[in-house]
Amino acid sequence: MSQQHHKQCDVLIIGAGPAGLSLARGLAPSGLSIVLVETHPESVLANPPYDGREIALTHYSRETMQAWDMWDKVPANEIYRLKDARVLNGRSNYQLHFPQPTAARGKPADSLGFLISNHNIRRAAYEAVKPFANVTLMCEHNAVAVQTTSNQATVTLDNGSQITCQLLVAADSRFSQTRRLLGIAADSHDFGRTVLVFRMRHTLSNNHSAFECFHYGRTLALLPLESNLTNCVVTIDNDKATALMAMNGEELAADITRELNGRLGDMTLVSSIHHYPLVGVHAQAFYGQRSALIGDAAVGMHPVTAHGFNLGLASAKILSELVTQAAQQHRDIGSNSLLAQYQRRHMPHTRMLYHGTNAMVTLFTNDAPPARLLRSLVLRASNHCPPVKRLISKQLTG
Repeated sequence: MSQQHHKQCDVLIIGAGPAGLSLARGLAPSGLSIVLVETHPESVLANPPYDGREIALTHYSRETMQAWDMWDKVPANEIYRLKDARVLNGRSNYQLHFPQPTAARGKPADSLGFLISNHNIRRAAYEAVKPFANVTLMCEHNAVAVQTTSNQATVTLDNGSQITCQLLVAADSRFSQTRRLLGIAADSHDFGRTVLVFRMRHTLSNNHSAFECFHYGRTLALLPLESNLTNCVVTIDNDKATALMAMNGEELAADITRELNGRLGDMTLVSSIHHYPLVGVHAQAFYGQRSALIGDAAVGMHPVTAHGFNLGLASAKILSELVTQAAQQHRDIGSNSLLAQYQRRHMPHTRMLYHGTNAMVTLFTNDAPPARLLRSLVLRASNHCPPVKRLISKQLTG
């Protein structure tokens, strides 16, 4: 194979989504040569389309994004404060309340966290990476084959060219083809549901409070943006999703208003509607020979907390710190011992959140009479158990 069809680098990242770009930004100051392979054209990375998803970011994630020059690249008026959060069960007005904190990570705080649109995070990550000459983007390509040895990993792209690296990182979604090529198994949970996301304007203020409404037959999450603008996240059984998606704007606004019993007043659809299959994924290992998984390729969360990117950002931060330190000390950046350390630091947290979230969702979407009673009891017990509330609030703030 001619030289022009064979490229070498230190770190090869498959997937230039938020997690992949964040890892590249975290690694860039190390001076290592980094290549990102991405299916979309670079124009999409530079100007990602709105996809309906709002990401709840912890204070820890904000600190990481600030350190990596990503936070300031998001328009200030599109960073929304998430003051507090409430959980409702069925048609009861009783609420499990996570109040506005006074401190987070040892500093004064006036919010549980922040909400930023996914497309703004993607754009900010791209813009933070672009100034680094040691980061190369190879867009409009897919990885079709992977071969690893004790010394290197080689990836074959869809055009027949090959890239050899010391460390291969999969960051190509929860349905990661790279993870499959590496032979790393994953536990998958298909909830049999569809997620619909869209923005509504309303006449009454949301007071910057998030609501998770576990109604019977569907779940409705309300993520406050502006005082009179809310992102709505509906999860509904697949066989009922088609009827909801067929509604026009007025019908959908009327439907959501009924679901909320007029809590936010009159509502108006002000965005496009996007829908996604609801599938959770957790890889059985976060690394293999000369390879690692980050972001959704490692763990794809149920969107009930809008929290998944916090784990993706944490995985990028942990791995970038370990690899940078190894490079500075002239150690092998793709050694099994380094990658095992990455897994030990990241996996326990993801396992707890993944399985805990799935268990909660399974209970709170079970509408059988005994489950309805248990749902109510769990909510009330949690509200009157300060240690439980503190633990959950700590996860929300990071």
